[in-house]
Amino acid sequence: MRYTKLRFRFLTRRGLVYPLGLSLAILLLGGIGFWFLEPKVKTLSDGLWLAFTTAATVGYGDIVPSTHGSRAFAVLVVLLGLAVLSLVTASVAAVFVGDEERDIERELMKEIRALRAEVAALHHHQQTVWANRHNAED
Repeated sequence: MRYTKLRFRFLTRRGLVYPLGLSLAILLLGGIGFWFLEPKVKTLSDGLWLAFTTAATVGYGDIVPSTHGSRAFAVLVVLLGLAVLSLVTASVAAVFVGDEERDIERELMKEIRALRAEVAALHHHQQTVWANRHNAED
């Protein structure tokens, strides 16, 4: 149970849940649409398969849209599928790039802290030198 929550939190932080959910919704609605519009599609699973191959622009050719309505619907599924599958791909890529960016950010923050400490030490040294000069002049 805890592992599932951690995995879901990981996916939501990375922005994967929404594109995946949207792609599943588009594929489901596409499958239902092809099931109603295409006479060659006899079952919902055939409609889902046609929606997937159309959205992914694979086009195996085992089932193809044959009516004007199903072809127009296929154009819509291709356009939506390209957009949403691109989002999924970008989200997955962002997971890998995000980890690398966080490592770089941590390293930069360490260097900034070290530089601040060095500047503070130099400032303290400078104040000490000025105080010694001022005391020597008195």
